[in-house]
Amino acid sequence: MKKFKPFSTVLAMLICFVSLAQQKTITGVVSDALGPLAGANVVVKNTTRNTQTDFDGKYSIKATKGEILVFSYVGYTSKAVKVGNSTTINVKLESAQTLQEVVVVSYDDKKESEYDSYIGKAVMDTKARSMVSQQVQGYAKGLSISQSNTNAIVIRGSRSVTGTTDIIPATNDYEDYEAFAENVFESPKASPLSTFSIDVDNASYTNIRRFINNGQKVPKDAVRIEEMMNFFKYKYPQPTNEHPFSINSEYSDCPWNTNNKLVRIGLQGKNIDDSKLPASNLVFLIDVSGSMFAANKLPLLKESLKVLVNQLRKDDRVAIVVYAGAAGLVLPPTSGDKKMTIIDALEKLQSGGSTAGGAGIQLAYQTAKEHFIKGGNNRVVLATDGDFNVGASSDNDMQRLIEEERKSGVFLTSLGFGMGNYKDSKMETLANKGNGNYAYIDNIQEANRFLGKEFKGSMFAIAKDVKIQIEFNPTFVQAYRLIGYENRKLRPEDFKNDEIDAGELGSGHTVTALYEIVPVNVKSDYFKPIEDTKYSKVENKGVNYQNELATIKFRYKKPNGDKSIEMVSTIASASKSLNTASDDYKFTAAVAWFGLNLRDSKLVSNKSLVAIKKLAKEGLANDDEGYKAEFIRLIDGGNTFIASKN
Repeated sequence: MKKFKPFSTVLAMLICFVSLAQQKTITGVVSDALGPLAGANVVVKNTTRNTQTDFDGKYSIKATKGEILVFSYVGYTSKAVKVGNSTTINVKLESAQTLQEVVVVSYDDKKESEYDSYIGKAVMDTKARSMVSQQVQGYAKGLSISQSNTNAIVIRGSRSVTGTTDIIPATNDYEDYEAFAENVFESPKASPLSTFSIDVDNASYTNIRRFINNGQKVPKDAVRIEEMMNFFKYKYPQPTNEHPFSINSEYSDCPWNTNNKLVRIGLQGKNIDDSKLPASNLVFLIDVSGSMFAANKLPLLKESLKVLVNQLRKDDRVAIVVYAGAAGLVLPPTSGDKKMTIIDALEKLQSGGSTAGGAGIQLAYQTAKEHFIKGGNNRVVLATDGDFNVGASSDNDMQRLIEEERKSGVFLTSLGFGMGNYKDSKMETLANKGNGNYAYIDNIQEANRFLGKEFKGSMFAIAKDVKIQIEFNPTFVQAYRLIGYENRKLRPEDFKNDEIDAGELGSGHTVTALYEIVPVNVKSDYFKPIEDTKYSKVENKGVNYQNELATIKFRYKKPNGDKSIEMVSTIASASKSLNTASDDYKFTAAVAWFGLNLRDSKLVSNKSLVAIKKLAKEGLANDDEGYKAEFIRLIDGGNTFIASKN
């Protein structure tokens, strides 16, 4: 005898169908006083329907008339709007105090019962908190854990909430960062040459952005000021000679130590026309280990690589290597015009197992070398949370492995994903030692920027092993220090040594560096002058350098070259006031200033966030994409973690 569903069940199904039929697509823009907000949360209240705004602050979500949309962004007051007849709802959020709790928007129904016991507040030791984070994170949608000053974890579900639906992700107890001490002032008499490798990475900035947007304190060693400065693009002129980049400099006041000066050095890489780009031989090396389960890891990784795939041409080809307990080739080299084949292979990937990172790197390079394109763009694209824990696992092991593999002529791009157990130190090691660059992908908007809008700069090198050496004139300079680049510094003798690895420069890339100068006859609390020594008094007879502050030398190799080429430029001794400095100078200085505060630098006298924000606003120009305006909003978020605010 056929059984019929109870009337109540049928009625519930009918109501559901009617509700779905009445749903309409609501679109709009979420903004604040400065403009669109990327990554703002949009949730249909009391449902699991939610989305985030894209880079332009735009969103799209299904809702029914009478339902309530809740708009939220960490550091802002949430706003609830009732859906009416209109299909467009634009919202402007107001700044608020940093959130003190975590809210879980929804649970995965299949796992909800497993985590009922975690709902509420629990005080635990570090080990217990980490265990809960690892066990729970990734299983419940939107679930995250926040640690208070009392070592408490707050985890809440949507049914226990009657207000905001803001989310603060897990703490960073198991994230690894390389410790380093900031550069100190040096005398040009004792140390006449300052030498370093360029760095076009910007992973540190997006990682910092993630912490601040999530209401978390930024770990000191996660702050690499050069990567903060180089996240932004500046208006340097294109090269006009045979060299692949132009050299630019500017000399003005230092905003955080007013008696000092700053020298800004800027490189602008040549922008290669799309039609002249060489064919690409790419190998996607994807971590599918168990640690990649969370939504902001493998799922975001797949969506990010789709952005890259959409940039490929018929002459390009892609292979996919994965690694977990072992490494394997899941897609042989495939033409760039077979996008669905590549995307289908990505979609089938699932996480599980341990992390044989070393074996994966070796197989990826082997695959790239077997299909090497002479004169082409041969590159391994590594995507992982950096948690290599099987085989060659230590930073030293990984460094030796990647140094050996880079001799093949295959370049490296490292893409970092995730939080909580993120291994920045390993990712940075790979990028620094493997003719590579490194980006941290915190959301799909960053994937669209790095792998879409800046595809050429990210994936096509125009120069490699680019080094800078600067000699300051002691006639004008009592002391100098390089801002950032601590783990990129080289010995003076490394400058002309072609065996020494340095950074690569991509098509259209800009590179910026700052030196803080203590002028002669200026008393400084941060530098003790040295007495003249016997040989430092020997002067260059018959030569007048009275108009030169410094001489800069650059060395680089062509992407497929082995011999370096040298360029030389000088910086005039005349400085301009900060008021008359360029917009780019002001903005660069503001970014560096904020980074110094995040690192709690002991060499900064003025730590006013108000002054930093004012200077950044004065330099807010050439910002079509809105990244600089976003930085100004981050300064507000830094209020929670930097003691001096006035």
